[in-house]
Amino acid sequence: MNADGRAAHPPASWQAGANEVPAPAQDHAAGFSPAPEQTRAVGGAAANGSAPDESLPPWNGPAILLVDLDAFFASVEQLDHPGWRGKPVIVGGDADKRGVVSTASYEARAFGVHSAMPSSQAARLCPQAIWTHGHFDRYRHLSNAIMDILHDETPFVQQVSIDEAFLDVTPNTVNREHPVSIARRIQARVEALGVTCSIGVGTSKNVAKIASDMDKPRGLTVVFPGSERAFLDPLPVRVMSGIGAAAEAVLKSRGIETIGDLASRDEAYLTKLLGKNGRTMWIRANGRDDTPVASDDAVKSVSNETSFAVDLTRRRDVEAAVASMAAKVGRRLRRKGLRGRTLGLRVRLGDRTVHSVQRQLAEPTDDELFFTPLLLAMLADVWREGMPVRLVGVAVTGFAEQSFVQESLFDAGAFGLPEDATAADRADTPRREQGPGGPLVADESKRRSLLEATDKLREKFGDDAVRFGHELRSSANTTGSSSKNIADYK
Repeated sequence: MNADGRAAHPPASWQAGANEVPAPAQDHAAGFSPAPEQTRAVGGAAANGSAPDESLPPWNGPAILLVDLDAFFASVEQLDHPGWRGKPVIVGGDADKRGVVSTASYEARAFGVHSAMPSSQAARLCPQAIWTHGHFDRYRHLSNAIMDILHDETPFVQQVSIDEAFLDVTPNTVNREHPVSIARRIQARVEALGVTCSIGVGTSKNVAKIASDMDKPRGLTVVFPGSERAFLDPLPVRVMSGIGAAAEAVLKSRGIETIGDLASRDEAYLTKLLGKNGRTMWIRANGRDDTPVASDDAVKSVSNETSFAVDLTRRRDVEAAVASMAAKVGRRLRRKGLRGRTLGLRVRLGDRTVHSVQRQLAEPTDDELFFTPLLLAMLADVWREGMPVRLVGVAVTGFAEQSFVQESLFDAGAFGLPEDATAADRADTPRREQGPGGPLVADESKRRSLLEATDKLREKFGDDAVRFGHELRSSANTTGSSSKNIADYK
């Protein structure tokens, strides 16, 4: 110990004890758990949740937090439905309609239910669970309120999903507060809104992300500078971002099962084994990742897609689905104050093949009443009536003054289209030659008035407050599954 009572060498990882979190959460918090090779905890007042910064081991170097909202969708449902608290809750799609689990409460997770699991499997594991498709406007508003808290703590925030964000709170001449103190305060402020979060604190995004998963819910796991290898080495390679099932299998076939095994291998060997991703994994395994928290949230695309419980085969159903996705994209564009000039359409067929096409508009727009007819004309490039459609997606990009457009992402000949029927040719064809009808409402001023009126109603009463006929037709056949893509909630 140092003369002032602090540990000379802080433990590799430190998890907040019961008195490290606000009083309502004390009965759920984990105890102190140092790494096996470390037997000394942060001494004295450092173990007290009210400890001042000077009683914490000094932090030298970058300080990155990963704030992860605990079972967010399910937690919001339990917050809004007091009778659901303490019971297994699943937010997800229908078990009989190809649905998947979006989020499961911790009570449901005790039965083996987890995110991305097929709803049919989750229903078998936990038949007594309370199911809901979710309330996305509610999630969006609460998530935005929490992100406001994070931006209040630091301008360096990178939101990576509806329920996760990185923060850079590196101590400097302006910010002298200890990263652990900032993390504690964030947990308290989030809990005051009625949900909880787990936080990982480390010197890199990779370490912070892994640490945030160590002690959930309401966890606070800190990996002090210089202790990265001691923290990472015993962990399985799969916990590291960038290593999926396929990469894990390749590594295990070579006797590489832990992050320590990975870190000890030659960089060139891993590059040969995993391609260009090998070097990145080697850097992360050695605790040297210096990827910055990217606070630039410039939007590169606005898109929406949905899967169907039963494959669509009839033209009117597929066109209704395209129009419905276009409406969501248009609303999102206006909410963001963006206009794009590149229009994209994507379909996944019943055999799971994906086909896409793009067009460039003469002028940027945020008006789905204008661009929906063009999307319907583009549909002929990727689909013929009778082909089973499993998914439809619409995207708008090209927000900059100059934007490159890849006109077609597939071989038109595969669908029997003329070789000279290029996307550029069709995009330049007058609307009357592409198919029947022009914009859904011909007068531009009337279109804008209609869009403004429906946007105001949806903003006040939710996205389902006003829906056109095509939206009603397509919504009846969705899986009910929900996305964690932040673009879907902004």
